[in-house]
Parts: sequence; C-alpha cells; structure tokens
Amino acid sequence: MTDLHEELRAAARAHVPDRERMLARVERGMADAPPPAARRQALSWPRVTLASLAAGAALVVGAHTVASVTGEEERGARQVVSAPDGAGTPSTESGPLWSDGSVDPHSNTYWAQSNITLQTREPLTAFSLEVRIAQTGGVATTGTWQTLPAGDFDVVARESGGALVYRWTLKAGRTVPAGRHVFAAQYNHAEGGRDAGKDTYASTATAAGGAAHEVGGGF
Repeated sequence: MTDLHEELRAAARAHVPDRERMLARVERGMADAPPPAARRQALSWPRVTLASLAAGAALVVGAHTVASVTGEEERGARQVVSAPDGAGTPSTESGPLWSDGSVDPHSNTYWAQSNITLQTREPLTAFSLEVRIAQTGGVATTGTWQTLPAGDFDVVARESGGALVYRWTLKAGRTVPAGRHVFAAQYNHAEGGRDAGKDTYASTATAAGGAAHEVGGGF
C-alpha cells in the first residue's frame, strides 16, 4: 500500500499540464456556446413564467375573496329583509308623528313585552295610544311603563274582543313634549314561542297647532 501511494505521488509530481491543449479546448467551448444575450433570454423565460403564474393565482384568490364577501353581504341583506314575524314592522308617519312597534328582545317563553316607539317633532296637547295583544293562550297583563311621567297618563288594561287591550290617555292640561318616547305593554303567555302577528297598536294625537294626526301598525 505504501509503494502504491509513493507511485501516485511521483506520477503527480511528474505530470506537466499541456497548456496549449487546454487553451484550445476552452476556445472550442466558447465558440460552441450561445451568445450572452441568448443565455440571458433563456434564463429569463422560467422567471417570467413563474411571475405570470403567481400573478394569475393572486387574481384568482382575490376574485374568490371578493365573491365571498359579496355573497356574505347579500345573505346579510336578505336576512334583514326577511325578518321573522314579531321582530318588527315598518314604521308609520303622519305629520310630525313617527311610530314603530316591536317585541322586546328580552321576551321569553313565558313572558313578553311589546314596545311602541313614538317620535314627535312638535309638542302634543292631546294623545291616546291603544295596544291590542291577541289572546293566543294564557295572555294576562303584568303591567305597563313609559318613558314619560306616569302621572301624565290614565292607563287601563282589560280583556275585549279576544285580545288584551292596553290604553294610555294623556290627562287634560298635560303635554307630550317633542322628542322620542317609548310605551311598553307587558304580559304573560302560554309556554313556548308566541306569534305576535295579530297584535296591533293605534295612536291619535293633536299637535300644538291644532292639527290631528294618527299612526299605527303591528309588531
């Protein structure tokens, strides 16, 4: 093994590179190689292709995202338009009066509250509000309240014509001021979800200038 190593070292030391032959090989290789511009063009094609693919993928992902967001917005709009019965009705307006009826979101399977929101741009010198809660089983009054002073109204609740009827009447000499006011009728009902589709309200009022107005609707 030692003799073999020595022979290899001696052969390496004795080897003299043929410089002229090496130069000739380099010259032939340069003559056969494509010009630098061609090499740059050949190398640039994969990069351009990859960049195009990346841009195309970004456009596809972006389009999918926009379509998804648009779809969510359209579904949200449909949900608002197709609100379930009892969740609210279109508001009504007459002169300075605006009103809206809705079932309070805190209602439950045994008890409910119906809210009437009234907004007036002028003071009212006469005012009455009647709320009819259809007798759907077990409906019985548990009280009323309003954002205006309780002492300004006469309030009654009674059974009439298959409904529980609440009535607020503004006392003589009192005034409903301009602004936004809420009246609420509270009641128990049979266990389970209650359909408020047959419940109604109606209000009559006289503005300070003497004009009479009426608003009303459902829940």
